[in-house]
Amino acid sequence: MKIVTILFFSSLYLLAGNITNKTWVPIVMDDVTIVVPENIKPTHLLKNDTIKYYKTWKNKYLLEVDRSMSRIVDKDSRTVSEGQGYGMLIEALLPNGVDTDEQQIFNALWRFSRSRPSSICHHLMDWEYYPGIGKHDDSAFDGDADIAYALIKADEKWGSSGEINYKNEAIKVLDDIWDCTIGKDSKLPLLGDWVEQDGAKYNQYTARTSDFMLGHFKTFAQFTGDDKWLEVVRATQDALNQVQNETTGLVPDFIKKDNGGHYVAVEDGFLEEHDADYYYNACRVPWRLGVDVMQFHDSVSKSILGKIKNWMKSKSSNQAENIKAGYRLNGDVIGDYDTNAFIAPFGVAATALGDSTYAKKIREYMKRDAEGYYEDTIALLSALAMEGIF
Repeated sequence: MKIVTILFFSSLYLLAGNITNKTWVPIVMDDVTIVVPENIKPTHLLKNDTIKYYKTWKNKYLLEVDRSMSRIVDKDSRTVSEGQGYGMLIEALLPNGVDTDEQQIFNALWRFSRSRPSSICHHLMDWEYYPGIGKHDDSAFDGDADIAYALIKADEKWGSSGEINYKNEAIKVLDDIWDCTIGKDSKLPLLGDWVEQDGAKYNQYTARTSDFMLGHFKTFAQFTGDDKWLEVVRATQDALNQVQNETTGLVPDFIKKDNGGHYVAVEDGFLEEHDADYYYNACRVPWRLGVDVMQFHDSVSKSILGKIKNWMKSKSSNQAENIKAGYRLNGDVIGDYDTNAFIAPFGVAATALGDSTYAKKIREYMKRDAEGYYEDTIALLSALAMEGIF
């Protein structure tokens, strides 16, 4: 028997028994009982609108390359590892019976990811691919983390005795994620395997906040029986607490460590655009934190998430369509339009925090017409999270 003790500041979780059976034991700390359920296998029914959304998403963004491989595409027929990870997540998390060929789709997505490995760490995926042009030859953290998580869920759902040993493949990806894309001292996710630990501009202390997938890291610890992943949990939560705006609760797309040893927002133009703001990367943070709160009932994540959700609910006058596409950390609007990329993740936040009225309003908004690969995929994953699939 192997016992792993998981300590998240004020919350303590105990995993007992065979590590692969995932039997969680509730314990009491500070007069609060924290119950962490077994990982939910996708066996319950989805709402009709979620099933419809999935079918629309599949028809628009799933491209069969040949009989053995498929990829997720955006409007330019580009594939990024982020999208490939999203697609594998969706197929692994779908309840049985929603799609008759979900395992075949999953396997085809996995095979394509293997056909485009990073040239640096070969069990990670090249982050960008254009047909006829090729690849960038290096990785991006978020795609590989979602791919690893999806493989773990595939093992839970289908087992690993078929043509693909999901468990073994997950271990290979996790080993490279740890060796190539986790800061040796910072314990933060690197932007990718191309980042040097002590590089001048990009290094182990520069990170993308949407890569802080706390529920994933805890699942990795649970799956491997190695509590080193909990160091990543503590480091990412600490960084979020440092950069979170005191008034709005918003966090920037990218962070760095300043000369005083504190994490702060980077300057604009650090890697993309609006890097110092709550923009098209950080918009995913409420979804990632919300999944962690629903899965693991983590009090630190709940506090961070609550600040963001409560401010946004007030800022938007409790109306989903009033959430806009990007904000300065002080709350000033950047993009004066509404989109599921920014709105759907707050449905996960509201669900995780028990705000059913706000969650219902956002859920209604999410039924709008399709927008694009990024927006629609975030909306679908948020809808699945709101139904407890994670």
